[in-house]
Amino acid sequence: MAGAILAGMSDNEAAEPRVRLISAASFRATGQSAGQVRTLVRHGAIVPVGRGRYVSRAVSRQFATVPNSDHVLRSAAALADNGPESVISHISAALMHAIDLIGDPPADVTITSRNGGRRGHRNGIHTYANAMPDEHIELRYGLRVTTPARTVLDLARTSSFAAGVVAADSALRQGMTTVAELLHVAGPYQQRRGGHRAHRVAMFADGLAESPLESLARVVFDEGALPPPELQVRIAGVDDEFIGRVDFLWRKYKLIVEVDGAAKYDLDPRRARAELWRDKALRRAGYEVIHFSWAEITTQPEQVIAAILAALRARGLSYPAA
Repeated sequence: MAGAILAGMSDNEAAEPRVRLISAASFRATGQSAGQVRTLVRHGAIVPVGRGRYVSRAVSRQFATVPNSDHVLRSAAALADNGPESVISHISAALMHAIDLIGDPPADVTITSRNGGRRGHRNGIHTYANAMPDEHIELRYGLRVTTPARTVLDLARTSSFAAGVVAADSALRQGMTTVAELLHVAGPYQQRRGGHRAHRVAMFADGLAESPLESLARVVFDEGALPPPELQVRIAGVDDEFIGRVDFLWRKYKLIVEVDGAAKYDLDPRRARAELWRDKALRRAGYEVIHFSWAEITTQPEQVIAAILAALRARGLSYPAA
């Protein structure tokens, strides 16, 4: 248990529930048989969270409202199995920090061994082996986990640019890190595998992106070599009356792009009517408004770029832009 739980917590962490593991070895030490342990599990007195690792009913209930609680508890068991130099990292760290990811996360727990141990996949645990300074580690729920900045850059190094941007924008938006911190953490890793991509993510990240879809749209616009838009801009009409805040604005060309899912309008017809009214008001104020869905942004990026480029050209853009 000592391998998974650190002694002492900061004031900020004191309000969090803390993982307290019970090992199969501790049951054996008190003379309880495997059959008795199974009975405790069956009656819900203890809950299995890993191979030979359990938490009490009370701890399980404490974590019932914690985001990704099942993964958090399994991560605790992974730490206990891999020694005091292991740290929850990558996707598992993102889940613990509630940093946005693309798609459904895998079931595997991801940890990093700081002492150069064996890397790879075993028993539902994916282990990375990398040196890591203490400043890249913090406590969550009493567990060693990479800081949000280190987590974002680990994801960027080992995944795609788009996945890194989604995570970085999310961490910035939630106030977990800053661009300066991302660049500071990324600096020493530029010569390592994926380090250039991580540095590019740090340079590109923007906490004004309000959702994973907006972050993915930013990547599509960048890869399509469009001039960068402004994000989350408040628009007023000719009488200076506030019309709304828009996702993306190319101010010089008075072009607005909104990214959203049709489902939100299907579930709330009043929202759909309000959106139609707002679009009309924006067009009366001289703006062109284009909407794109999740499916269009994620599966038809070329068509998205073509539509935006056509609208920009119609409003005076010389392409390629100077």
